[in-house]
Amino acid sequence: QLQSRILILMVCAAGIGGTFQYGYNISIINAPTSYIQVFMNKTWQERTGVPPEDNMILLLWSFTVSVYPLGGLAGAVVAGPMAIMLGRKMSLLVNNVFVIVAAVLSGFSQIAKSFEMIMVSRFFTGVNAGVSMNIQPMYLAESAPKKLRGAVALTSASFTALGLVLGQVVGLRELLGGEESWPFLLASNAVPALIQLMALPWFPESPRYLLIDRGDRESCVSALQKLRGNSDLGAELEEMLAEQAAAKGQRAKKPWELFQNPAVRWQLVSIIVLSSAMQLCGNDSMYFYAAYVFQEAGIPQDKIPHVVIGTGSCELIASVTCNMIIDYAGRRPLLLGGYIFMAGWAVVFMVALSQQTRISWMPYLSMACIFAYILSFGIGPAGVTGVLPTELFDQMSRPAAYMICGSLLWFNLFLVGTAFPFIVKSLGHFCYVPFLVVCVCTALYIGLFLPETKGKSFLEISEQFRKRNFKAQRHTALYKGPEEIKSTVL
Repeated sequence: QLQSRILILMVCAAGIGGTFQYGYNISIINAPTSYIQVFMNKTWQERTGVPPEDNMILLLWSFTVSVYPLGGLAGAVVAGPMAIMLGRKMSLLVNNVFVIVAAVLSGFSQIAKSFEMIMVSRFFTGVNAGVSMNIQPMYLAESAPKKLRGAVALTSASFTALGLVLGQVVGLRELLGGEESWPFLLASNAVPALIQLMALPWFPESPRYLLIDRGDRESCVSALQKLRGNSDLGAELEEMLAEQAAAKGQRAKKPWELFQNPAVRWQLVSIIVLSSAMQLCGNDSMYFYAAYVFQEAGIPQDKIPHVVIGTGSCELIASVTCNMIIDYAGRRPLLLGGYIFMAGWAVVFMVALSQQTRISWMPYLSMACIFAYILSFGIGPAGVTGVLPTELFDQMSRPAAYMICGSLLWFNLFLVGTAFPFIVKSLGHFCYVPFLVVCVCTALYIGLFLPETKGKSFLEISEQFRKRNFKAQRHTALYKGPEEIKSTVL
């Protein structure tokens, strides 16, 4: 029981300064949008003596928003080398430096009369989120016992959703979302970072990293004892030693080496498809529509921010539910069900949007679709996608796999954020057709090609994929016909 408590506390210590920051920093920028734009306008006028053009403020704001995923992309790229050189735990601790620098920059931006400080701050918060989105699930999955691996690694998604909700709450006008307090709101992300810096050092490094990467068996056993207590460690240690023997003489792979390696072909295709689909499925775009749909449903303008909190709460409830059932239901059914339901709700949502002005109760159906779509995303794709690179790749390939996964995630976030306004403009009420196609294609891929990994050791999963990756070569090797025919020619 004590060991269960230690594992839970370790998950909280990793999560609060990890993926929590991703969700929190995405949502806190929404509340002070108009105030920051006014600040930009005023600062520009004071510097140049002439008011800026409307397009200039829009351009500056667009850059401020889009620099966050660019920082995330940079973070995803450096996360792999950090995880290898510093270790999983130390990488999470060092990662807090980025967000503390960001908090100082945004907190003093108004006093310094520099909107550029906000832009640089958003880049650093993006780097922080990019690193934690890759390293936290790796650290937790490598530290968890096999039977709880899915649930423990999936807490990364729960902390993202928790950050999203708390960011929406703290951003209310009654708290830190007011005209005078927005610099404090942007700097408030230093608090989770400081909590992690105080809490995480008390917990051990990933036992797998200590044994397989560092070759330090003594530290690995010590870490396992802290996490598992006096329970028999023989079977788990034996499994790790077998993985160490399989990785002997190898070094940590680079991302481009995975593309050249036929032994990880299907694993790579799987994480590329699922990481891309996670951002291209349109979940984040539902938040774009939320305020408009709630307004059409007759909710007063000043109450809309409170109702929008409900959308974040939906994702939090769904990810916590997924946490509880992933090691019973399995990864594949949750992913498959999530994308099938999202495809269905996308169709209903487009019909409801097209009939919004003709039928009085349609705005309420649109509202229901928003909540249902976010719930469907949270119950499967939101969490399970982040667990898979840990399970599908061995210790030497895992950091490189997360670099590829994270880079795709952030690039596609930037792509959707940039393209969605144009999609809405050109397709109108049918703007969810591209997202519908993504959901259907991803569901087909999962149904046809993705195997179940629930309750299997990393070596068992590797063996399962090895058979699939070398199936074509095996069939070729077995076919000896032409050679035998040639040998009979006189």
